[in-house]
This record gives sequence, structure tokens and C-alpha cells, in this order.
Amino acid sequence: MDTPGLTPRVLVIGLDPYRVPGPWDPKPVADGIEAGRTRFAERGVGAEFCLLGLDGSDDIPAVVTAALCAQPWECVVVGGGVRNDLELFERVVNLVRRHAPEAAIAFNTTPTDTFEAAARWVQVPE
Repeated sequence: MDTPGLTPRVLVIGLDPYRVPGPWDPKPVADGIEAGRTRFAERGVGAEFCLLGLDGSDDIPAVVTAALCAQPWECVVVGGGVRNDLELFERVVNLVRRHAPEAAIAFNTTPTDTFEAAARWVQVPE
């Protein structure tokens, strides 16, 4: 569980910046993901992150399906990196529809506003 002591209610599906090929610096994105993760804990909302590799190390449908079936989710946030690849995005959205049909689907604009995307759909403790 990514937010210890809190029941995960939000599943975040995104890309693991360290497993995305290319000549780029993954650290700023990784830092943004950590900042987003921290916001969930600070606000008392449990969240689990399912970060996918595009380096061939993941069976993406199997990894996403396992995360979706791990428990009932109130909301699934699909990250921007996933949305940049139309085929991957379609696959993920259809897996969410199939395996978490009761969950709201939300979209962030940056890794740091992932909490805000989920908060549009889940009750946030006062």
C-alpha cells in the first residue's frame, strides 16, 4: 500500500519515469509523482500507484488488471503519460471499465495535481 495506515480508495495508473526509454531526465517527473503521493497522505485519502514500464519489462494488461482487481476503487486516475499513447490509453480505459466499473475515472494534468484530480470524485476528509 502506498499510503500506510489509510485504506486505498484511489488507484493511480501512470508511467514509471525510470522505465520509459529515451534520452530524458526522469527525476523531475519522479519528484512530481512523489509530491502527488504525499498530497494523498496529507489529506487522509488512501491511494495506490500502479506505475507501468514502457521498456518491455511489464505485461501492461496483466499489471493493470491485477491492480484494478486488488480491491474496489472509488476512483481511478489515469496519468498524462498513459494518455500520450492512444493505444495504451484505450487499453487502460477499457480495462478500468471492465474491472472497476463502479469507479470514477479522473485525469490529472501533471503528476503534482493527481490528488486534485481524484478529489473531484472522492470524499476528502475535513
